[in-house]
Amino acid sequence: MSRLAPRLLVAARLLREFCRPHAWLRTRPEVPTRILVLHHLLLGDSLMLTGLLAKLAQRYPQAQRFIACPNALTGLYAGHPFGVTALGWDPRRSGGLQTLFAAAPFDLVVIPAENRHSPLARALGARWVVGFAKDQPAWKNWLLDESRPFPQKPAAFADFCAELVDGPPASYQPTDWPLADCVPFEAPQERYAVLHPGASTRLKYWPAARWQALADWLLSRGIQPVWSAGAKETELVAELDPQGKFASYAGKLDLLQLAHLYRKAAVVICPDTGVTHLARIVGTPTVALFGPGSSLISGAGQYWRASPFVALSHDIHCRNQDVTFRRHEPWIQRCARSYGTRSDQCAQPRCMESISLQEVQEACLHLMGK
Repeated sequence: MSRLAPRLLVAARLLREFCRPHAWLRTRPEVPTRILVLHHLLLGDSLMLTGLLAKLAQRYPQAQRFIACPNALTGLYAGHPFGVTALGWDPRRSGGLQTLFAAAPFDLVVIPAENRHSPLARALGARWVVGFAKDQPAWKNWLLDESRPFPQKPAAFADFCAELVDGPPASYQPTDWPLADCVPFEAPQERYAVLHPGASTRLKYWPAARWQALADWLLSRGIQPVWSAGAKETELVAELDPQGKFASYAGKLDLLQLAHLYRKAAVVICPDTGVTHLARIVGTPTVALFGPGSSLISGAGQYWRASPFVALSHDIHCRNQDVTFRRHEPWIQRCARSYGTRSDQCAQPRCMESISLQEVQEACLHLMGK
């Protein structure tokens, strides 16, 4: 019942909006005063929307600007980067929409990824809803007021999402994202590097022996390695460092604390996962290991072109799927296969295994100025 309740609430609010006089005579507001970026993406995709936030701040500086995001992410926005206020919500739980309805209505709602949220946008009293065309199935697009074409040539997600708003592109500076104070934790006192081995799938795991060798190599250069991982990845860190040779923050920090840990690190090394973008947000030199994911779509692009960031990736024949956010384009080359032995799965992360220890070491030296 808990998952049905939010849908019934949206349906009831949507019906009420449709019954308003002139509900179908819609015009785009020339100067919107309340703007919402509506999504419920994971950490990495959420942070890649930063270019869109910058564009909105640049084009509509006088407007109140909000971003709807998972509750766990709101702490990262507590410092109001680009003047935005975060609204935490959960589309799957009863009462999970109340924060959004309390902030409604909005003049402009921008949906950067999944148009399944377009009924909610209209239920929130949006005067105008903008998103990318060709989401699947087609009903998701019906309530958009403006459908912009999905890019047909190679582009980073951070760059093409910003194209949902008119105006010249922005370029990121770490000062654009002030961090709020976090709950105090014991941070390393010496110069340190953060090693984050975990990811959403085993197909993004880098070989354990290379993580161990990398940690020892950093220590030999006077840089203290520390482990970072999510609450469900503590066993992975324990396997990499069974004797607890290096400090581990696995499962101990919330996202805001993690951002503070990353901000003062000499370098962060991690697979292509959410914390890759967290490290980039705080301006820390980052070495990202791209296996099944696309170093083009999730890479620096134009928006983060000045960031200290190295994406390590090798061409591999099975990174050959052409879909992202249910849109198909020939230029998209990524792999979303799950781990397993079936014909439609992958049992060995050859893409990650192709990244050598020496490459990672050289990237670290380059970013740290040797």
